[in-house]
Amino acid sequence: MVFALSLPDASAGIRILTILAIAIGAHLVVFALKRTTGFVISLEQLDRHPKVRSIVGLATSTAIFVIYFTGIGFALGELGISLKAYFASATVIGLAVGFGSQGLVQDIVTGLTLVFSDLIDIDDMVEISGQTGRVKTIGMRFVVLENAMGALVYIPNRFIGNVINYPKGYIRCLIDVTLPEDSARQQQIEEICEEKLANAVDQYPGILLARASIEGVRKTSRDKAYLRLKFRIWPGRGAPLETVFKSELVRALQDHDPKFTDWMVTVLFETERALPITPSRLKKSPPLPDRP
Repeated sequence: MVFALSLPDASAGIRILTILAIAIGAHLVVFALKRTTGFVISLEQLDRHPKVRSIVGLATSTAIFVIYFTGIGFALGELGISLKAYFASATVIGLAVGFGSQGLVQDIVTGLTLVFSDLIDIDDMVEISGQTGRVKTIGMRFVVLENAMGALVYIPNRFIGNVINYPKGYIRCLIDVTLPEDSARQQQIEEICEEKLANAVDQYPGILLARASIEGVRKTSRDKAYLRLKFRIWPGRGAPLETVFKSELVRALQDHDPKFTDWMVTVLFETERALPITPSRLKKSPPLPDRP
């Protein structure tokens, strides 16, 4: 399609100012839109409706594209290009460009699928393409994650394959310590475990998502007693607990009892299923540690 350029009656200076005004106006509208949607998404009332926050984020991304696309059309109109011809040609050009920009189409389709298939939502803890973090935004082109270091990770939608969603936003690291039958020795082991757990909280705050705790003495079906320590941690960040913490704990217990061996301390990782959020659960949930 060939556009016929015609010089308007206005001077070139006025046309340039008009184009600048259109560009600045479009940018201001986009800025206001981002601030407004950011405020809406941050509302506490939407914490129980993550789907609404995801749809708002995706709609914002779409609206920004429409605003800039329309602004370019009006700017070209100042150069004598018909708006009808511009919008009509967008379909033809889009089809032509589409064959060379299949990735863009895949990004958009995948973004819509992510939101409306309930696969992920804003604030979900997920693992995508080897990257783990909380979902900050779901857009037409990218899913943005915030990882354990606070860095933002931009993942093109078309590269999203397997998705791991952690229902409660963390994984549990359970450390079981086998206890002797003597109650006095059990008490001494509990005191050692409490001390080591407190040290681990101070040493590894960056991997913790909630307060660590000692779940108390438990027994198996064969009446074997053990003490359970529980950490709620970032997915994929359990290596310090599985290696260094376990080694230090075993060494401390061996100093107390030389007969204590490595196999008497076991480490297990598991997820928890999400439960409906209620006011009572919010009051009981432990506070999160400050980011180091």
